[in-house]
Amino acid sequence: MAQQGVQLNRENFSCSICLDLLKDPVTIPCGHSYCMSCINNFWDEEDKKEIYSCPQCRQTFTPRPVLMKNTMFAALVEQLKKTGLQSASADLCYAGPEDVACDVCTGRKLKAFKSCLVCLVSYCEKHLQPHYEVAPLKKHKLVDPSKKLQENICSRHDEVMKMFCRTDQQSICYLCSVEDHNGHETVSAAAERTERQRGLAVSRLNIQQRIQDREKDVKMLQQEVEAVSLSADKAVEDSEKIFTELIRLLQKRSSDVKQQIRSQQETEVSRVKELQEKLQQEITELKRKDAELKQLSHTEDHNQFLHNYPSVSQLSEPTDSSSINIRPLRYFEDVTAAVSELRDLLQDILKDKCDKEMTTISLTGTEVEVLLSDLKTEPNTRPEFFKYSCEITLDPNTANTELLLSEGNRKVERMRQKQSYSSHPDRFIRWYQVLSRESLTGRCYWEVEWRGKVRVAVAYKNISRAGGWDECGFGRNDKSWALRCDTNSYGFWFNSVKSPVSGPHSSRLGLYLDHRAGILSFYSVSETMTLLHRVQTTFTQPLYAGVFLPDGATAEFCKLK
Repeated sequence: MAQQGVQLNRENFSCSICLDLLKDPVTIPCGHSYCMSCINNFWDEEDKKEIYSCPQCRQTFTPRPVLMKNTMFAALVEQLKKTGLQSASADLCYAGPEDVACDVCTGRKLKAFKSCLVCLVSYCEKHLQPHYEVAPLKKHKLVDPSKKLQENICSRHDEVMKMFCRTDQQSICYLCSVEDHNGHETVSAAAERTERQRGLAVSRLNIQQRIQDREKDVKMLQQEVEAVSLSADKAVEDSEKIFTELIRLLQKRSSDVKQQIRSQQETEVSRVKELQEKLQQEITELKRKDAELKQLSHTEDHNQFLHNYPSVSQLSEPTDSSSINIRPLRYFEDVTAAVSELRDLLQDILKDKCDKEMTTISLTGTEVEVLLSDLKTEPNTRPEFFKYSCEITLDPNTANTELLLSEGNRKVERMRQKQSYSSHPDRFIRWYQVLSRESLTGRCYWEVEWRGKVRVAVAYKNISRAGGWDECGFGRNDKSWALRCDTNSYGFWFNSVKSPVSGPHSSRLGLYLDHRAGILSFYSVSETMTLLHRVQTTFTQPLYAGVFLPDGATAEFCKLK
């Protein structure tokens, strides 16, 4: 009972953040106590919100409370340390449930120090002394404490089994060799042990040789990795230089084309303006001539009219109408068409060349086939997706304490009361999230049945577990991708950026991952499959499936047949 009391005291005086005895204990306004460094670190993460909360009861404080060391708590913790150490040292020599107890001790038994294979008794240090002092007992075989001494006694004759029957491959006593094993090949247990010890030595030599061989293989593979990395780095560097030169060449050609277009523009504009000026002059002359004709038409003197008519009525030659219909646009349309044709030609050349070069990559004798067409191809029908189906189970060590796992850890439900999970560094502390036990690489497909408002996601293992929403929340950082599912809408989140998603509503969501190709697709699953959103990126680590659940939400990772 005293030991139990010490354990209770340790729990009462432990910090709920680091789970160790309080160091420089402080008590915050809600009454809970923490190590000064632990609560300061916790509040440092909440500085940008300027609202500070208690990690246990979630009560918030504004402004940030000033912390002072609780001297009474500190004194009690120091006393508890001393009391606990004294109790531990007092109980150190006594046998516990998992220990081998001394068979000679009466009352509370001490731990056994050795077991005797002749006496078939276990002794503490005190009761073992005769085996060191009495001559006949010195010949007995002493071994480390064992709970299996009675297994050396023949259940039929109650004798020590000192012989071995090779015919029946079992340990026997002397009376067994005379009765049930008469005529069998029998030897002493020591002789059989010696024989098998030789075989054991041969096996160990074989194992050690295999270890050396495998270590050589590992070293050779490491050299391969280094060679591949160096070759890949050089290829990246060379390709970047080549593409830089190609880009520079295209930029130069672009500048030349732009200059030619502007030059042609200047020529055509100059010609059009010249013609425009000529036409304007003709309009002015015609207006003047029209005014003269009008004046002549009002002349009352017939002779004066007839005298002036020949000179006034004569008109100059009009401007050729064919020169007015100038259409220089065809030239620029031809330039655009030529540039488009060049772009298409470059795309075809690059695609064909890369496909041919990358279809099969041979690395130091080991052929690694990288089929680009296969990387780009995504299944079209549900049966095709099922070829890549994987069973997802949720990891209880990551589940927030208000999430309940069931159905073999495939289903998760948000609860209002905390669950009895043990402390674990992988657990999400503040946000109602959980990750899968299985890591996801290669091609994977799984389906999630959901209700309420959930975020169905994938994330890297090293996503933060105890920080703010932007550090921990699925889709709020560059370590997770999430589709938010509501009763009548969807939204995709990555690194705190939301992308609108449209598609038919369904309570079942399908996720397809091609880790190597960097493809992550979300599907609405009903009688047919409809693509909701596709991500094309580069994944640098294995991924884990996950969900975020607010109040009243559930999610179940389905078994696919």
